[in-house]
Amino acid sequence: MALEKTEKCPICHGTSFNAYLTCTDYTTSKKQFNLTECINCHFIITNPRPDSNEIGEYYKSESYISHTGGSKNLIDKIYLKARSISLKRKRKLIQLHSQPGSLLDYGCGTGDFINECKLNGWEVQGIEPSTEARIKAQKLTNAKIFPNISEVTDNQFDMITLWHVLEHVHNLNSIMEKLIGLLRPNGTIFIAVPNHNSWDANKYKKYWAAYDVPRHLWHFSKDNISMLLKHHGMKVNHILPMKLDAYYVSLLSEQYKNPDQSIIKRYIRGFINGLTSNINARKKNNYSSLIYVIKR
Repeated sequence: MALEKTEKCPICHGTSFNAYLTCTDYTTSKKQFNLTECINCHFIITNPRPDSNEIGEYYKSESYISHTGGSKNLIDKIYLKARSISLKRKRKLIQLHSQPGSLLDYGCGTGDFINECKLNGWEVQGIEPSTEARIKAQKLTNAKIFPNISEVTDNQFDMITLWHVLEHVHNLNSIMEKLIGLLRPNGTIFIAVPNHNSWDANKYKKYWAAYDVPRHLWHFSKDNISMLLKHHGMKVNHILPMKLDAYYVSLLSEQYKNPDQSIIKRYIRGFINGLTSNINARKKNNYSSLIYVIKR
């Protein structure tokens, strides 16, 4: 399996890194991957990691539910229920910042979000590299779903969304540049990513499910996001919490950290730690996952 090493930080262009954590891929390979931290800007990177030709092998699992849409166990069912609740919330949230217009969802998965938007007046398109997920999205939405950004035919969108996607893309700056090029001058970008400065990340450390190596290539903080966007002439207007993520991530993290504990104990601990994370996040807005509302 080919691994590539990041020699230069994509945010500050620094070339010196410290060891940060070693995490296990609990979803597919059970292999270990290292996280390194840029000495200059503290950006955390999965390093080394599978290259863009090999990374697809690490998504081939029924456990990777955002691509399959399936539900094999109780945690998956909880995820799907939470996602169902969050779809309407996400759609209402973007409509606080834009009237229904043209929307591009980068990494649209099986198309549930853009379908919710389409049913409420948006003209939607999506980008999804997974063939299986893309086919499901096309059937659900009857919309244009492209395998990569270079095939998008329209060039002006009122809204571009990335829901837990930016951490997956190999060419971080290239993708950001292309997405901004597809945005109308007064358009808005929504980016949701995990936050490694959250209470639950500190609690679980190498077992924190949102590190999700090697599929998550980048691990963002609020400062990292702001620096990245500044390089591209954009700024963060608002930072919003994704409170449900703390519960789901804590449940998975409990499973990884304590695989032999009873299911009841795991769910109780996961719920308590998710709640604790959200309570502790209030002061500095360091929730398990954050949504960044971005404008020029």
